[in-house]
Amino acid sequence: MTHTAQLARSAAHWQLRSRTIQLGRRTLVMGIVNLTPDSFSDGGSFPTPQHAIDHALRLLDEGADLLDLGAESTRPGSHAGDPNAAVTAAEEQSRLLPVLEGILRARPGTPVSIDTYKAATARAALATGAEIINDVSGFTWDPDMPAVCAESACGLVLMHTRGRPDEWSTQSQLAPDAVLASVRSGLSDSLAAAARAGVDADRIVLDPGYGFGKRGDENYALLARQRDLLSLGRPLLAGLSRKSFLGQTLAEFHAGQPAPATAREAASIAALVAAILHGASIVRVHNARPAAEAARMADAILASR
Repeated sequence: MTHTAQLARSAAHWQLRSRTIQLGRRTLVMGIVNLTPDSFSDGGSFPTPQHAIDHALRLLDEGADLLDLGAESTRPGSHAGDPNAAVTAAEEQSRLLPVLEGILRARPGTPVSIDTYKAATARAALATGAEIINDVSGFTWDPDMPAVCAESACGLVLMHTRGRPDEWSTQSQLAPDAVLASVRSGLSDSLAAAARAGVDADRIVLDPGYGFGKRGDENYALLARQRDLLSLGRPLLAGLSRKSFLGQTLAEFHAGQPAPATAREAASIAALVAAILHGASIVRVHNARPAAEAARMADAILASR
């Protein structure tokens, strides 16, 4: 058995802006709150801040340990990361900040993550009470982001992205081992950028970035090898909920067409359990209760080894 095959999820401290979270003893569930009109899954479902706040509180009541608020879609084909076409920081903040304020007013102490690659939005959200910045670009789309995160001493999720959303459909296919090599290299670069900026390693969780520049079966190749990424020395977060590659796999149950996002729940749970068994300490999900229950099953398997 190789060294990487023996790698296992272990206990670790995740240092946030004002507290420390213990990772590895049980899987934590991160509930998604989409504040975008055009998200692939539930865009436009929460037309007012109060609708979004109510949804966030339901996620907490149903088992979410922390929340992730996002106000710009990074679906395939979007212009995220393009400064000439993306949602402006001002618009992003106008969507985010009232919801963040409302959540923290209703549930003080809730660990809230902000899904943004913009330094200006990160700065505003951290000043409002966010604990974590979830940068889908892994510090590659805004050169000011590392300094903002270092200065605020916040928690970080650094995700791997291969290219930008409007490039994903035309990227060349990668062999299974090449997918892992690409992700490992990109995450290593993100860790190095964080270190150069003065971000302490114990503030960082890594996300392989399922669906972000990985096409179809490339995601399964990555999931099967995900555990190898633990050799980078940081805990892993996996976001698989309702991803399009799951819908492609389910096409035979939907007259040969990819399953719509709303029909991917069972597949999302199956992928979630696989991710936990392959080393993820946090899972990012749309539906908290079934995810929390499935995570307990996976944790019980891990505890029995």
